[in-house]
Amino acid sequence: MDELRTTISAWLDPQLVGEVLIAWGGRLFAALAIFIVGRIIARMLTRAFGHAMQRLGLDETLTRFFGNLIYMVLVVFVLLTAIATLGVPTTNFLAIVGAAGLAIGLALKDSLSNFSSGVMLVFFRPFKVGDHIDAAGVGGVVESIGIFNVILKTPDNRVITVPNSLIYGGTLINYNSEATRRIDLTVAIGYDADIPQAKSLIVAIVAAEARIAKEPAPEVAVQDILQTAVTLAVRVWVTTGDYGNVRGDLLERIKRALDKHGLSIPAEQRALQHAPLPASK
Repeated sequence: MDELRTTISAWLDPQLVGEVLIAWGGRLFAALAIFIVGRIIARMLTRAFGHAMQRLGLDETLTRFFGNLIYMVLVVFVLLTAIATLGVPTTNFLAIVGAAGLAIGLALKDSLSNFSSGVMLVFFRPFKVGDHIDAAGVGGVVESIGIFNVILKTPDNRVITVPNSLIYGGTLINYNSEATRRIDLTVAIGYDADIPQAKSLIVAIVAAEARIAKEPAPEVAVQDILQTAVTLAVRVWVTTGDYGNVRGDLLERIKRALDKHGLSIPAEQRALQHAPLPASK
């Protein structure tokens, strides 16, 4: 008991306790300062990298992706430096982190798949920020391409987060990859309507639209002869940005012109076309 009291008294010696508190308090303060200042510097370096890449004309998608990656690497380096300041051997710590990383990697294989898919998306660049795409069963405008997922915004202002692996491993439609797009319309006229007259009306409407390209030349042709109607195919080329507006305007103008000249499908034919089949007895 006397030896125990002596040992405890030695440990609780005010001078020794003060020295330990000063030593560890200084280390803790230094580590905390390194971590806070290091994160600020990492953020500044990441911004500087982004500005430099923009001046070099690098694509915004690549700039954001590499900026996030560089920031994460810098933060890990700052964290290791702060831990070393506390006196913890970084070699042993790295070994522990490596073993833990292997276990976490096996548990988070889906996240690693998303990361690798993100790298492929950035390097092959099937789309960029601002493009309108359909992927993984959803569609929208690309807001950002992250390390693990892609953020899409729909026309009604919904935000959709899609994992990178679903996009890279599936079918992708990019509506903005080309400068021009073709509008394909199917226009139905009455079965007994004057086809040349209907075609002339549509050609005149197309020719009056300045947003439609002259080359390739617009096409207006008979597409099919159905039981109750004749369908005309209208194909015109526009810039990608004008696609939606021009399509809507053409449909409205063509409908009005056909109605004015009595070339649209009669109401009784439309009713017959959509009437349900009689039930079998």
